[in-house]
Amino acid sequence: MISNEDLLRPGNLELLAGQVVEGFITGLHKSPFHGFSVEFAEHRIYNAGESVRNVDWKLFARSDKLFTKRYEEETNLRCQILIDTSSSMYFPEKGWNKIKFAALSAASIMNLLKKQRDAIGLSFFSETIDFNTEMKSTESHYRMLITQLERQLQTPSLQKSSNIIPVLHEMAEKLHKRSMVIIFSDMMESAGSQEELFSALQHLKFNKHEVILFHTLDKSLEIDFNFDNRPYLFEDVETGEKLKLFPSEVKEHYQHETQAFITELTNRCRQYRIDFSPADVALPIDQILLPFLVKRQKMRG
Repeated sequence: MISNEDLLRPGNLELLAGQVVEGFITGLHKSPFHGFSVEFAEHRIYNAGESVRNVDWKLFARSDKLFTKRYEEETNLRCQILIDTSSSMYFPEKGWNKIKFAALSAASIMNLLKKQRDAIGLSFFSETIDFNTEMKSTESHYRMLITQLERQLQTPSLQKSSNIIPVLHEMAEKLHKRSMVIIFSDMMESAGSQEELFSALQHLKFNKHEVILFHTLDKSLEIDFNFDNRPYLFEDVETGEKLKLFPSEVKEHYQHETQAFITELTNRCRQYRIDFSPADVALPIDQILLPFLVKRQKMRG
């Protein structure tokens, strides 16, 4: 497990993301998904009936699989990563939390995109888009994005709320070419405004973008509500409002309401062909990288 100290040490994020990706690719080679090769930026699986002119016979001799060579214009893909940086993403306050998980996940995706020479953009948002870059594939741009992620980890957002709905509408208008849009958010402010949220997500799809929503939560605390049965002082980190209670008094109602929202969100995303992926911060980042690769393969298809 990557420690807090490792992640927060300046300059370490790129190194840690590289380790995550290296371990992930090694795992793929030992799994049913071994078709996702480290060489997938330059090759794609041969489809029966295609011309064999571009088959890489040397790779066939090594792998006993047929791949065709890709060319530069075929490999380029555009990916914009949106990270919710409102105060709720810094929960739990101590230790490993949602923003650290999102930052390392984003850096790992960027590492893979760089290997594939794809164009990467990054956005941070709370009530508005607070930071936004164009999508580029240069090495200097990649390093700038890593630096911005590291800075975000060093500057916690205090009593900063989120409003993803206008952010999604704005991003749908900003992105003029078909892109993959990856969102990391706990969606905490969205439960009371579901129709507006779904309209905003649909706007991205209407503009032909492919969307992955990583619902970033601490499952044990935020879904299962696993707190000891003693008095707690709960504080809304976005408003500062405080409430003292026994968790057992509200657990059943809380779980019911939370699950109802997640079920509705899952169903609507399926309806709009948006990839909805639960992202439990207690689990390895493979849960992020595999859905990303599957989506990328479909877009390249």
